[in-house]
Amino acid sequence: MRVGFAGTPAFAATVLDAVVAAGFDVPLVLTQPDRPRGRGQKSDPSPVSRAAQSRGLPVQTPATLKDAAARAALVAVPLDVLVVAAYGLILPGEVLGWPRHGCINVHASLLPRWRGAAPIERALLAGDGATGVTIMQMDAGLDTGPMLDSATLVLGPGDTAASVTHKLAGLGAAAIVRVLRKIAAGELLRPTAQPEAGVTYAPKFGKQDAAIAWDDAEVVARQVRAFDPRPGAWASLGGEPVKVWAGAPVDGAADVPPGTVLRAAADGIAVACRRGVYVIAELQPASGRRMSAAAFVAGHRNLCGAAFAVPSAVAAAPA
Repeated sequence: MRVGFAGTPAFAATVLDAVVAAGFDVPLVLTQPDRPRGRGQKSDPSPVSRAAQSRGLPVQTPATLKDAAARAALVAVPLDVLVVAAYGLILPGEVLGWPRHGCINVHASLLPRWRGAAPIERALLAGDGATGVTIMQMDAGLDTGPMLDSATLVLGPGDTAASVTHKLAGLGAAAIVRVLRKIAAGELLRPTAQPEAGVTYAPKFGKQDAAIAWDDAEVVARQVRAFDPRPGAWASLGGEPVKVWAGAPVDGAADVPPGTVLRAAADGIAVACRRGVYVIAELQPASGRRMSAAAFVAGHRNLCGAAFAVPSAVAAAPA
């Protein structure tokens, strides 16, 4: 069976590796073009591009699928199915109808909850107790197609976007291989329509979404976990952006403005919120490295009474 693949980040590279390891013929891999990455902004191929090249698979990197000539070059390659995992480009109708068995998406949520581009981050921000992956037959809607398989992941209090992405990649890889093997064996798939109840959307997020407002300590904790590793939850201290990488909410109340440092010690930096207190365990100053609260406190005297603020401009956010 000829299985095409479309994906871009590390999550998708894990899925591609599993498809190839399962013995399927992959005559074509689509991924987004090389992009500048890191502080040096060097052009770097996507994780899927690197995975495909290491296996000697043919790779194409169209910047868009809206161009008819670009689509014609793709659909000329005969495929039985196209597996899509976090590709990042919308597939037009001509592409959806290209493979014999259509296009099948590995989506990082339990649909219909968290349709859209950022399901993992949105699940963590919402405080969901569980999430998962859904294997879905793609249609023209936004993650609206019928479901073919799924797997559930219970979320723990220490889970971050990085850890959840890694876990879901493994679940998604196993689930898509199950579905592909059924197709290859000629088994009749029984797609299940998504329920109309419980639909939520997971739009893309920007740096300002990760700005800490110090409103509720539990919400701060969710932000820190949801935006690790990108873009990093942040606030400003003394006019400089600071990223917060780890910590925990605790009970407490203080008659001071939200964001005020109540205590700065080796075991954490306690910051007042409108509801509760958030104790920072790990943070990163502007142009610095990630460090423990103990290391930060050692280099910053007189933190008590200082205030973490939220700049109004996105431009003030750390890179």
